[in-house]
Amino acid sequence: MAGVSYLVAFLAGIVSFLAPCVLPLVPGFLIYLAGTSVKEGSGKRWDIVLASLLFVAGFSIVFALLGVLLSTILNSVTYSVQLWLSRAGGLIIIFFGLYLVGLIRIGWLEQEHKFSVTGIKSKYLTSFVFGVAFAAGWTPCVGAALGAILGLAATEPTVAFTLLLAYSAGLGVPFIITGLFASQAVGWISKYSRVLHYVNIVFGILLIVIGILIFTQTLSLIANLPELNGFLLGS
Repeated sequence: MAGVSYLVAFLAGIVSFLAPCVLPLVPGFLIYLAGTSVKEGSGKRWDIVLASLLFVAGFSIVFALLGVLLSTILNSVTYSVQLWLSRAGGLIIIFFGLYLVGLIRIGWLEQEHKFSVTGIKSKYLTSFVFGVAFAAGWTPCVGAALGAILGLAATEPTVAFTLLLAYSAGLGVPFIITGLFASQAVGWISKYSRVLHYVNIVFGILLIVIGILIFTQTLSLIANLPELNGFLLGS
């Protein structure tokens, strides 16, 4: 059911943004990209928003290209192979769900993978290139949520491109909102940082349920839930 998949992908993007290893750094990072300071942040709001938009555009393009690649490769395989890919994707989703809940640990995901960008004089081009680098070398918490969505894309190759776009939207919209209120965001993040752990747990449980349904080929059962369908269709 594509509607459920898009919703999960969008939520995965939000969870990636809210990750404890990402969120506290966001306001200062966006202010830095805009070439201003925290004190000047409120006076140069639109510079920060533009830097945010270019940063989001950078990682969205990379994720969109990844979606096109997955769709092109996976659509060419036979139905029997797609069936096994679906089961493998379900296991991958369950795996990352267990990681987000905290029931398993993955050493390589607990190391930061990031790139530095130097030698670019234009702050706007720097923002875009940082976005590309962010997608190419994401931090551990982003890797867990994105890994689950890549597993989901493997189960539905025809919508891999739009799934990655939905993930990008879930990750990008909060970046832009934070850029709009960068000066105030520091206080908000400090105030609500304690609940971020529970966000990961709730989303991890959701991933485990989705992964089990995909592995058992029963995800279509959700289509029989009228309340969920009404929510997804806006009726």
